[in-house]
Amino acid sequence: MELEVSHIGRKCERAVVTAYQELHNMGQSEMQIFAACTTLYRIHHPESSIPEARLLVSEWIDHHIVRQSRARTRGCNC
Repeated sequence: MELEVSHIGRKCERAVVTAYQELHNMGQSEMQIFAACTTLYRIHHPESSIPEARLLVSEWIDHHIVRQSRARTRGCNC
């Protein structure tokens, strides 16, 4: 499972999707991957609450990984 991520405009979103792919390829569990991706998002956006970060990360994973959509997603302005 290797998705092209260059079309993702937000740096944090691209970082989250890339991290998901790399950790998945290493055989990490979905829960470990999700926790790592949420932490990564909060490194980019420390002002974000944990529930807000979890919601956005889950939406990005569903959008890019599960549905493999290339459409824009909601999120920050970075």
